This record gives sequence, structure tokens and C-alpha cells, in this order.
Amino acid sequence: MQHLTDAVIAFIHHFGYLGLFVAMTGGNVGAPVGSEVILPVAGALVATGVLHNLYAVVLVALLGELTGGTIGYAVGRYGGRAAVHRFGHYVLFHEAEMAKVERFFARYGSFAIFICRFIPMIRGIVAIPAGIARMPLLPFYLWTALGSLIFCGVLVELGYGLGHNLDKVLPLLHRSSTVVIGLTVLVVAIAGYFAIVRRKKAAAPVR
Repeated sequence: MQHLTDAVIAFIHHFGYLGLFVAMTGGNVGAPVGSEVILPVAGALVATGVLHNLYAVVLVALLGELTGGTIGYAVGRYGGRAAVHRFGHYVLFHEAEMAKVERFFARYGSFAIFICRFIPMIRGIVAIPAGIARMPLLPFYLWTALGSLIFCGVLVELGYGLGHNLDKVLPLLHRSSTVVIGLTVLVVAIAGYFAIVRRKKAAAPVR
């Protein structure tokens, strides 16, 4: 997988925003492109001047995620479980993964889409069972967009902050993708906690 991720990084370096869009789209139809590594690299490419706008990188990554999610949803909706059995092994999505996602759906409803945006491997194929379940499009796109925006924004910002030093920690990102995802979730949780506390303080009556 690392070799594939390295090839995708080179592809983005050569084709810029188009390469990033293609990579993120592929990552959301099950291709093991390593989004948790690609996104920090894209942020670093802004810091080093290869790409020119941090917000454009986040937007392109988000559009790629939504495009890939749309394709996955359509495959699930119109291909059904037969598509999983026939083509799932090409994207490492088997009945076990399908059952895991279905348990998430049963427990959390459409909010499971948001949760799955932060789970390695599952995040890239969750749109397929959503299509099989015929999840309404509004919550599907809402939770996909929100989760993807947070995921992409945090990791792109991380890469931008590392800038020229990214090459020193890139091997760590390759080996510790789960840790990277965990740190992303932790940052989101902390930000959400402080947002709730701030809102409660603002709503508290003044004595």
C-alpha cells in the first residue's frame, strides 16, 4: 500500500489539484490510496509553493470525497449486495466489512456516515452500504460533507504546518495511519467540547 500511496503523491505533485481530486475520488470508492497520508502532503505542497491555496486544497479534497461517495452510493443502490460479492475483493470490502458498517447503521442511523468518515478503510467504502440501505440522500450528503470537511481540513492544516519538515515525518505517517486518524478525531472532539462549553456560557443568564 505504501508504494501505491507514494505513486499517488507523485501523481498529485505532477498534476496538482486535478491529481488531488482524482486521488480523493478513488479513495472513496475503495482504492487504498492512503488519504490520511495524502492530505498532509497536499497541505505541505501549499506551504512549499507547489500548490497555491490552502482553501482550494481543502475544497478540491472535499469535492473528491463527495464525488467518490456518490459513485459508491450509486454502486450500492443499483448493484445491491451482489456488487459487494462480485467486486468487493478488488477494494478489500468483503462481507465482514459490510456487516460491520451495517451494525453502525443499526446503532447510529444516518449519523453513522459521519462516524465512519474517521475510521480507516471503512471511510472509503461506507457509501456502498449506504446505497444498499437506500439511505435518503439529504442526510447522506450532509454527514458525508461535514465529516469529510473536518477530516480533510485538519489533515491538510497539519501538513501545511509541517511544511518543509513533512518529509521527516512522512515515514511515520505511513506506519501510523491509525494514529493519525485518532489524532484527527481527538482534535475534533476537543474543538467540539470547547464549542459546547462556550455556547453554554453564552446562553447562561447574566447575574
